[in-house]
Amino acid sequence: MYAAFLLLLGASLTRYLLRHGESDRAGWVIGLSLALALAQLPELPWLRTGSRPVRVVRLAVVAGLWAVLVLLAPSFAWCAVPLIYTALRTLPARAAIPLVAGLTALVVYSEEKLTGLDPVGLIAPPAVAGLATVVFLQMERQAERQRALIEDLVSTRSELAATERREGTLAERQRLAIEIHDTLAQGLSSQQMLLQAADRTWDGDPATARTHVHTAAAIAARNLAEARRFVRDLAPADLADGAGLDQALRTLAERETAESGLSVRCHLDGTPVPLPDAVQSALLRIAQGALANVREHAGARTAALTLSYLGDQVVLDIGDDGRGLAGPAEAEGRGHGLPAMRARVRQLGGTLSVESTPGEGTVVTAAIPLETP
Repeated sequence: MYAAFLLLLGASLTRYLLRHGESDRAGWVIGLSLALALAQLPELPWLRTGSRPVRVVRLAVVAGLWAVLVLLAPSFAWCAVPLIYTALRTLPARAAIPLVAGLTALVVYSEEKLTGLDPVGLIAPPAVAGLATVVFLQMERQAERQRALIEDLVSTRSELAATERREGTLAERQRLAIEIHDTLAQGLSSQQMLLQAADRTWDGDPATARTHVHTAAAIAARNLAEARRFVRDLAPADLADGAGLDQALRTLAERETAESGLSVRCHLDGTPVPLPDAVQSALLRIAQGALANVREHAGARTAALTLSYLGDQVVLDIGDDGRGLAGPAEAEGRGHGLPAMRARVRQLGGTLSVESTPGEGTVVTAAIPLETP
């Protein structure tokens, strides 16, 4: 816009000097032209500074200089087009429109002085000014709507980000609660049972009491390793050093057999395939939690872990020959064990089922789908 203004100003000044260069007014016209160019200079984007009152004063100076120039040399009238946009950009519409009308009236007056009473000179300036005003105001309204839309989008995005952070925090809390339940809480429960058993047999059977204490110490050492691993990366200690899930389940079965007296067997069915770390961790935690339930509640003599690779999914069955469950209410009423297992499986898109008959044992089945190539 400033380049167009300079072009029109230069063309008008050249026309004036070619036709009236010897006039006494030439010096004034040249000086006013330079002053007008400098006064309009702050309209450049990188020079546009100052508050609205400062810009209004600058606009008044520019309009006044231009009006004097038009009165001295009517050929400067067409510099009004860039000035119209300056007025519309600086003032609100109710104040800018009267100023645009005044600028247009001066253009019509200058045309009448240059060419006489010409219908084109009477119609063209108001038409150009009206068109420029309507286009500018319409663009301003669209820009305002776009700004409002962008603000709404930014606000909505901020709200969504805050909601996602809250949901992520809640999910992380749930995950940590499950991890603590399946590791430290289960270990502490086992230690409590062993130490209580050692206390009962301390006087009558010191050897058995010492065995219980040694077993409790081994569980405490394993819990300490779990806690350190838990703090470091929340991965099960039995899966450290690259051990696979099948080996981790065998180790778990051997440890349960040695520590609790519950005979636990481990079976592998199908061709093993590499499993994601999250799947291995979830299934191992489920096995640990299920065996803890068997040890504490089922009164079973034997239990079995069966890991099956079925192509599109991996299935872990934990079965026992204990007293079984009276119904779903009893299964869900035993603390956080089964809800924690369901939450783990659900996070991986799998399912957890419990089949039990009173007096005939219980089977917990966790099935997790695998991504196919």
